[in-house]
Amino acid sequence: MIAADVFRDQPTLVGKRVRLEPLTVAVFEGVWSMLQDPEGRRLTGTHAVFAPDEVREWLASRADQHDRADWAAIRIEDGSFLGEAVILDFDPANETAGYRVALAHPQLYGQGYGTEITGLVVGYALDTVGLYRLGLEVFDFNTRAMRVYEKCGFGVEGIKRGALLWDGERHDAVLMSIRREDPRDP
Repeated sequence: MIAADVFRDQPTLVGKRVRLEPLTVAVFEGVWSMLQDPEGRRLTGTHAVFAPDEVREWLASRADQHDRADWAAIRIEDGSFLGEAVILDFDPANETAGYRVALAHPQLYGQGYGTEITGLVVGYALDTVGLYRLGLEVFDFNTRAMRVYEKCGFGVEGIKRGALLWDGERHDAVLMSIRREDPRDP
């Protein structure tokens, strides 16, 4: 069994263009801007409205959460905030967890950042932490994200029908996962 506090000493993960560093209040402006973006809210199904103080408090609390990993995605070239990546819903007894990623604004979509971020997290989760399975949900209209997940080794395992009500229309949530033994794009 994996230790329940395995994320206590959350590392910085470094790729070719992206650095994932523990999420802190230092990136408040980027997170705040991301939470205001209508397209990002739609893609993540975020109905909630947050106050600035709530966001600051939440960011400040991340280091105290040892059963999850919250990263700020930073572009190495210029230090820009790209978004966030999270391992959550950790179940140490079953060696499983959930995953989510969000890019900060639509201008970043389609540039490979989501793929690099996801690859870094998958490698860390399965190879370093020792998880057996990492799962996620993506809404049926977010085909770009589904392609990213498939490229990183995730496979579709089910559908939650009508899981999201957005602007009066129901959308399915596609359940995807990757297991330790699943092939990954190197």
